[in-house]
Amino acid sequence: MPSDKNYISKSLPYSGNGFELLQLLRREPHVFFLDSSQTDFCRGRYSFIGFDPFAVFTRKGPDTLRLLKEQFQSCIYDSPAGYNAAFTPLTAGLVGCLSYDHGLHFEKIRLRAADDLHLPEGHFGFYDRIITIDHFEQKLHVTSTGLPERNGAVREARAMRRLEEVLDKIGPLLGGLKQDDEFLEGDEDAPFLPDCNFHKGQYMSAVRKALDYIRRGDIYQVNLSQRFRYCLPDNGPDPVLLYKMLRDISPAPFGAYMDCGGFQLISNSPERFLRLNGRSVQTRPMKGTRPRGKDAQEDQRMREELLNSVKEQAELLMITDLLRNDLGKVCDYGSVRVTERRTLEEYPYVFQATSTIEGTLRGDKDCFDLIRACFPGGSVTGCPKIRAMEIIEELEPTRRGMYTGSLGYINFGGNMDFNILIRTVLAFGDRMYIQVGGGIVADSVPEEEYAETLVKAEAIKRCLQACLGRTAPGAKVLR
Repeated sequence: MPSDKNYISKSLPYSGNGFELLQLLRREPHVFFLDSSQTDFCRGRYSFIGFDPFAVFTRKGPDTLRLLKEQFQSCIYDSPAGYNAAFTPLTAGLVGCLSYDHGLHFEKIRLRAADDLHLPEGHFGFYDRIITIDHFEQKLHVTSTGLPERNGAVREARAMRRLEEVLDKIGPLLGGLKQDDEFLEGDEDAPFLPDCNFHKGQYMSAVRKALDYIRRGDIYQVNLSQRFRYCLPDNGPDPVLLYKMLRDISPAPFGAYMDCGGFQLISNSPERFLRLNGRSVQTRPMKGTRPRGKDAQEDQRMREELLNSVKEQAELLMITDLLRNDLGKVCDYGSVRVTERRTLEEYPYVFQATSTIEGTLRGDKDCFDLIRACFPGGSVTGCPKIRAMEIIEELEPTRRGMYTGSLGYINFGGNMDFNILIRTVLAFGDRMYIQVGGGIVADSVPEEEYAETLVKAEAIKRCLQACLGRTAPGAKVLR
């Protein structure tokens, strides 16, 4: 295989949204779907699907990111630039997730919350072939690298064989045949009540303790969350169907479905954590949410309420400054800048306030250094970050796991794009877990903060109930 092009590819016309490809391939090992759900040129142009990685990395402990980097580097024995194609950001690479808990090791924070799920802190597949959907050009690109083979002829033969395998699997769909729905339906008479890692009094007590820390000057803000656990009937609901319902009612630019073998992640995230393209870095924290109105007049009222909220302006400003500092650890001096101070984004069910911070990665740093400097995202911890994380570990009774961690890709050229795992369901055995949080600030009211978590959990709960045939999902998905 030529050294300046480390893959072979096939491009085809395609006008679908990608979900039907996930449905077709959903029983393949370690299938993933990085789903933009949009046609926005900058943030929603591409979606990616892959399965059957040539290696799987699953680790827990303080060395997780370092060991991932070592395994990644062992794959890069030819020109990294050869993996950066003009027609897709991802020809091959790592796709997976890093848990919030892994960030505790970076700052040597004392582990206090119960680790009741015992999940890995890092789970990544090494994918030698990728299906890219270009929503803007309405094309589908299949790329295959032949990895992990190193011998030129053997590698090229593997790349061709693996490319043909993908084309054979997706051929019936591209040929116009409709896929039958094979989703499992649940038992409509089964109980469907969640249990929580906090009861109401405990959560309100945790909010009051957080307010004490704010009054003492330890922190300005902290993100406090609670987790809901649903015990499910044996025959449902199907995680892929749940993902479809979430994306149907509220498409998001950083949605994802990932089968990690022992567990699945169903994410409807609107938030980018980090993108690295060459040496250009971008992060887009979100703080401030309002529901869409019933009509244009109410929509406008909600827009103005969010834009004029002094509290939420201050929260976003604090987190923006925090991320400027994080990027400054690994970016060229003077390159870090806020390119959008406060932008209102509109989604089918919510308005969201977002800022954009960009910088230039230093020449002696790489994507793993960037993750290390910024993880976990400041929008889901609080400010100051380290003290907020210590307080979260003190006040939340169970480890967050993948909630407020990140999911995304690192291509073999060293570029990457990761989301923040909010609006996310963890499917684990016969249980599904939903975790929701909110920013506690000086004027927070404990009763109102608790009520807000119930409202946010209700959205995904309705989708779960719809999977079981009980009700239409018709819910607004909030942070």
